[in-house]
Amino acid sequence: MSLVFAQIVIDYMAHTKAQGSVKGNRDSISKRLGVKLYSGQKVEPGNIIVRQKGTKFFPGGGVEMGKDFTLFAVDSGIVSFKQRRGKKIIEITKLN
Repeated sequence: MSLVFAQIVIDYMAHTKAQGSVKGNRDSISKRLGVKLYSGQKVEPGNIIVRQKGTKFFPGGGVEMGKDFTLFAVDSGIVSFKQRRGKKIIEITKLN
């Protein structure tokens, strides 16, 4: 006589409880900052030359700064980037 014993196998699955996604996994919308018109390009009054946070670039002749540090043209001409005393300055050279 032979005896057969049934073997019961209990399998535990690895799992974690539902917690949702990570709280800090969000991204902000881009602010579209940077240089919009480069050296040698033509500008007209009102054209935005640089969008920036803080004063990475400073206004020179023919350029003014808005309250959000945007540099824009007040004269028509050609954009030029210069450096004076360690500061980057944007100027507009008038066309003749």
